Amino acid sequence: MTDLITVLIVDDHEVVRQGVRAYLEAQPDIEVVGEAASGDEAIDLAQEKIPDVVLMDLVMSGMDGVDATRRVKNISPRSQIVVLTSYHQDEYIFPALQAGAISYILKDVKMEELADAIRRAAIGEATIHPRVAARVIQEIRGSKKEEINPFTELTKRESEVIKLIAGGMSNSKIAEELVISENTVKGHVSNILSKLHLADRTQAAVYAWQKGIVRRD
Repeated sequence: MTDLITVLIVDDHEVVRQGVRAYLEAQPDIEVVGEAASGDEAIDLAQEKIPDVVLMDLVMSGMDGVDATRRVKNISPRSQIVVLTSYHQDEYIFPALQAGAISYILKDVKMEELADAIRRAAIGEATIHPRVAARVIQEIRGSKKEEINPFTELTKRESEVIKLIAGGMSNSKIAEELVISENTVKGHVSNILSKLHLADRTQAAVYAWQKGIVRRD
């Protein structure tokens, strides 16, 4: 059995969150791991759950969806951001994509198309709503290559995980040690490799020893 696609729903309207959640939870390959009503909540839940996909509204009170997208990608680079919004103007589209969103779809989308966009995002494929696709293509042709944001430091949990990797522990042992699920451990390992630009666990262990994250005493 393949792993479920884990999804975090971010929208400040409860009726939207509940409607999307009800449909997604009926899908055999998707698991909703949380809901957030604000950008701040989204960041906290993304760090805790390490979701495969985040459905992100853009216009919310407090922190907007663009800032939330940027910060979620810093915290969890493996999490793919799918923007789900009512807005299709340039001032929303391009900042969201530049912040790290892989897909941009509008709220008039059919539920089955939304689920398909989530599945595509989970394997690194983009979905752009037809209404904004032409603008995106035009911008890509005329713009400079997108600059990659520098990664932030490892979170406290990621630091714990890399120490245990350096100690020779498997994912299952790390999960047992930290009292978290093995899938969450896999998410943390993926983020560690991405943030540190490393290829595999062996390189992560060597890095931990070389940088003094763990010591031989």
